[in-house]
Amino acid sequence: IIAMVAAHSYATVDDILALARERGEAPLIVICDELSDPHNLGAIIRTAECAGAHGVIIPKRRSVGLTAVVGKASAGALEYLPVARVSNLVSTIRDLQKAGVWVFGTAADGDTGLYAADLKGPAAIVIGNEGDGMSPLVRKNCDVTVHIPMEGKISSLNASAAASILLYEAVRQRLG
Repeated sequence: IIAMVAAHSYATVDDILALARERGEAPLIVICDELSDPHNLGAIIRTAECAGAHGVIIPKRRSVGLTAVVGKASAGALEYLPVARVSNLVSTIRDLQKAGVWVFGTAADGDTGLYAADLKGPAAIVIGNEGDGMSPLVRKNCDVTVHIPMEGKISSLNASAAASILLYEAVRQRLG
């Protein structure tokens, strides 16, 4: 008999919002839309914890879960940062919006430049999957789509690198 279990227990979205309230801070959340690489998810969790984010949200289907590889790639951050696993990402986004959280999707052709986006208030940053980016329905439900300035010949960044850039722009704005 073989059992598949998560490397760590999952939190709820309410746990993530409660952590922000406990700290007296505007929520800062990362939503991962169908990431398949456990190293990317682990790196995002690590960066989110270092940046002071309140949690990460992943979907139950078509996404890597909290495996041992994710735990190792997070370098221990999984012990400190809540990760919620939800059945329906779009429904979760709508619930966050009802709670006053602005949802910022990342896309190469996003309407708003990263440095023009106001990440000081309650914010959820959506990172799309490694190949196709955000799914169309998730993208449609974002309040704002943000693009990162790209000066080189390559048109996209690794998912964890993009998450890092957005998280630390939020940190910069919140400290400023």
